[in-house]
Amino acid sequence: MKPPQKAATLHDVATHSGVSYQTVSRVVNNHPSVAEATRNRVLRSIEALKYRPNRAARSLVTNRSDTLAIMSFGSTFYGPAQMLANITQYARSKGYRVSPTAIEQLTHDDVRAALDDLHEHLIDGVILIAPVVSDVMSEVNELAGRIPYIQIDTAPRPGVASIGIEQVYGTQLAVNHLIDLGHRRIAEISGPLNWYDAIMRHRSWVSTMDRHTLRHDMTVEGNWTAESGYNGVLSLLNDGAEFTALVAGNDQMALGAIAALHEHGLNVPDDVSVVGFDDIPESAYFLPALTTVHQDFKLLGEQSIELLISLIRNPEMPIHQRVLYPDLIVRGSTAPAR
Repeated sequence: MKPPQKAATLHDVATHSGVSYQTVSRVVNNHPSVAEATRNRVLRSIEALKYRPNRAARSLVTNRSDTLAIMSFGSTFYGPAQMLANITQYARSKGYRVSPTAIEQLTHDDVRAALDDLHEHLIDGVILIAPVVSDVMSEVNELAGRIPYIQIDTAPRPGVASIGIEQVYGTQLAVNHLIDLGHRRIAEISGPLNWYDAIMRHRSWVSTMDRHTLRHDMTVEGNWTAESGYNGVLSLLNDGAEFTALVAGNDQMALGAIAALHEHGLNVPDDVSVVGFDDIPESAYFLPALTTVHQDFKLLGEQSIELLISLIRNPEMPIHQRVLYPDLIVRGSTAPAR
């Protein structure tokens, strides 16, 4: 019988990566004074040797578990799913374990159950991804002041650290691009108007159209799906709306909208220009390739973890909000108005 393989130690990792024992210890304990290249070399050695720190013993000394909780709602949709994936990946690269909790319904019972579960474990910090507007989520604010805690993709709250992508600016980019192309009759298919991002994008569409003294009554509400984009175009056309451009609340709805326009003999972009939001990987391969607003979810994930780690290490750090700005990716689905 083959004897069990001896578990790797810090000294083994130090030898394998060609650095000192102290450097490996700093990496394992997420100390900031390690060069990024050195940190990556040590992390590769940790992975190669399958080194696992004795977290139970260390938590008794530090009162930390190196575990972060992520509470998320709406993770079946692209935006929240990308946030969750990138936050998780970057947290692990920094040596943290991740304990995800998916909140299926925004009810008091579901949120309370998630909070109760957190209280039963030693958690160093919490990230909340809560894109839906609901007074239920205010219950989570009880975490503020008792555990390092940040919110993502929701309205900023006083006394709570947060990171978000500027949705108003993103929609301004989309609408101004169409106006610069000569479009004056611009319709909208919004996302569900109980979602924070959808509300911000819709309000921005209205205000940008107002600023250019353009009508903003050609709008329908979707639910983020391609089917709702398809049905949204049918609703607009059945109501007699005459538009040369369309702003969709996300890329999936834009996909459905393009299909409906083609079925009704309207060419994209010759007859109707279409702009989406999110820049999903498939958007570059739509027919035509989709002009869309790019959100940097990778940077959002990195910034979220960096902010949370800073709060963990320095509880006296002032609470603040960070804002990231999206970019417009121009492709073949938009053209000058005829």
